[in-house]
Amino acid sequence: MSDDVSGPRAVDVSLRDVTDDDLEVFFEQEQDPEATRRSRFPARERDRFMTHWRTAILADPTVLVQAVVVDGALAGNVVAWWEGERRFVGYWFGRAFWGRGVGTRALTLFLRAERTRPLYADPFGGNTGSVRLLEKCGFRRAGTVTHGADEHILLVLDEL
Repeated sequence: MSDDVSGPRAVDVSLRDVTDDDLEVFFEQEQDPEATRRSRFPARERDRFMTHWRTAILADPTVLVQAVVVDGALAGNVVAWWEGERRFVGYWFGRAFWGRGVGTRALTLFLRAERTRPLYADPFGGNTGSVRLLEKCGFRRAGTVTHGADEHILLVLDEL
């Protein structure tokens, strides 16, 4: 999938299947202290990270995961998974790709393939950029949830 958008800040955003070679980039992106602060998702050590990706994400046929490529560079990933009866979506992008519309374009493309509705997301409440990204893509606020000591905003996408 590709989304070529015209304009002064336009970038070519595309999605593709994740390969094992991508995991090293994803691991490095998760180690960014600013990213972990904003997401309230702690960075994992290498073996735990790789095991999780290889067994819980890539080996699970119910998970849809795509690598996000921007102008030929691996920018991050978007993933959908089941938690009980709810399907969730999440994403992680390298800091070099923040604030450029990459997340909105990537999630828009991803939602064309991920057809489950309702679809949920629960970003940390203080991560206003992530909340805005989800709202731009049609998610609506549906309440709050607590993860550890942090309040997260529960968002839901009802329409296809």
